[in-house]
Amino acid sequence: MTSFSIHGVGVSSGIAIGQAHLVSNALLEVVHYQLPKHLINDEIKRFSDAIATVKADLEQINSSLRKNAPAEISAFISTHLMMLEDKSLSEIPKEIIKNEQCNAEWAIKLQMDDIVDQFEQIEDEYLRERKQDVIQVVERIIKVLLGHQNQLTSAQQTSVLLQERKLILVARDISPADAIQFKQHQFAAFITDVGGATSHTAILARSLNIPSIVALQRARDLINDGELIIVDGDIGVVIVNPSKEILAEYKLRQEQWELEQQKLQRIKTTKAITIDGTVIELFANIEVPEDVAAAKAAGATGIGLYRTEFLFMNRRDMPDEEEQFIAYKAVALAMKGAPVTIRTLDLGADKQINPDSVVSCANPALGLRAIRLCLAEPHIFHTQLRALLRASYFGHVKILIPMLCTLAELRQTKLLLERAKQSLRKDNILFDENIALGGMIEIPAAAINAEAFANELDFLSIGTNDLIQYTLAIDRTDDAVAHLYNPLHPSVLKLISMTIKAGAKLEKSVSICGEMAGDAKMTKLLIGMGLRQFSMHPSHILSIKQQVLHSQLEQLDTQARKVLGLTDIEKIEPLVAKFNQL
Repeated sequence: MTSFSIHGVGVSSGIAIGQAHLVSNALLEVVHYQLPKHLINDEIKRFSDAIATVKADLEQINSSLRKNAPAEISAFISTHLMMLEDKSLSEIPKEIIKNEQCNAEWAIKLQMDDIVDQFEQIEDEYLRERKQDVIQVVERIIKVLLGHQNQLTSAQQTSVLLQERKLILVARDISPADAIQFKQHQFAAFITDVGGATSHTAILARSLNIPSIVALQRARDLINDGELIIVDGDIGVVIVNPSKEILAEYKLRQEQWELEQQKLQRIKTTKAITIDGTVIELFANIEVPEDVAAAKAAGATGIGLYRTEFLFMNRRDMPDEEEQFIAYKAVALAMKGAPVTIRTLDLGADKQINPDSVVSCANPALGLRAIRLCLAEPHIFHTQLRALLRASYFGHVKILIPMLCTLAELRQTKLLLERAKQSLRKDNILFDENIALGGMIEIPAAAINAEAFANELDFLSIGTNDLIQYTLAIDRTDDAVAHLYNPLHPSVLKLISMTIKAGAKLEKSVSICGEMAGDAKMTKLLIGMGLRQFSMHPSHILSIKQQVLHSQLEQLDTQARKVLGLTDIEKIEPLVAKFNQL
């Protein structure tokens, strides 16, 4: 057997060794055929029955969740159930069956393609990835129509391998509902052909702490069922049919990694303080109120980024003030006085109030998004600001404004915030009169002008994902240029340094809430640059804390100045590697 490797994007660290277990892709099996008129009603009923079956399956999975199951999973399953209720999936395919006299599988696939095309127009990367929800729901429906719904539990036949955690899932994609069943079967890891750093697959992998690699392109085609494979989630590599030498090496690395994970649990309650006594705040990023449990379990001292987009997704109506207030209040109460930074709506240019209305945009990432959209739709913004202010009465809530570019935008935002406060005073509704207002620094123009923003804000938060993308003119979702996306580019480091210095000069706190915050290889460099607040996915907190506990400011400050003085990535990378040996 020939040994070979496949490269993808590692989204959850760790090493797994086991046999490949292939999951079929129902979408690839869909064919088109015409139906005589007298069978159309029967076909429509067959489609309706499939919808009902999928609903029942998802509801059963949701009700059987263990109490300690990650909150993300229940939220994602609820999202899929909401999609099944939407007419775009439950009713429009019936019209297609009737009008085109075609089979149900083909009708739902046509409708899925249309919806996915609309999602592709969305500029926000995170929301664009949500098209995978639609695909996953449709795939479940098609599996029922094709009679394949039992494939998801076929792994029960390999119970011995499962008990030993030696099965690795290989699929084109994995839905949250599927992941629940896989978790119950104790798979060692999973790898997929599609997905990105912000896909549900990636989020679930991190929450379940399962080694995972996505964007492998053709792994499902190249790997045979039962083949021995190694999944290296740290570097995003899958090794198929490894040699005895490579297998022995990885078994040793796997043992070392598992031992390290056990050791990390010992510092869960230890405060994040450097060797010379400097306190570093480690906050968590969350998407839904239920995520607070994972944040607290990981030892987060606050919520550094609460993305509110989930409240607005997968629906035709906007959440009203009361619905938003209940969600924000729940997080504030759960954190019991610890800081909760809530980012205002960060949707894309063409993500309209009515999801059926898609506005074309030549460069979506540069269009009407985030605060630009909120200022263009003040009634939506006013509703959210009132809900946020009301929630502030129940905890230490802070408001974060995304994608600021000009001081004019900031001043207009502050004016609208004051109007929201006045409306609450008029209604005799209590809120925190001194609520802190912060701004995201994720556009190079804002980083260059960071001091001016710091002068008018209470705190700054650096969104490194977009900052890197905009600075380097690289779409990190584009496989052709993703390898050029490098947080150690000297221009990126200089913009981060400028922002941190601006905050220090004006005594305003600065945090990083992008992927860099959860990358342990970057921790000491960022501390040396002056960063004192990190916000990341809860699963990364302990590894970052470990780096903090082994940091000494005097050494790191000297090394950071050397790094910032360099202009060549090839010289920066080895120097940063030395950082982590200090």
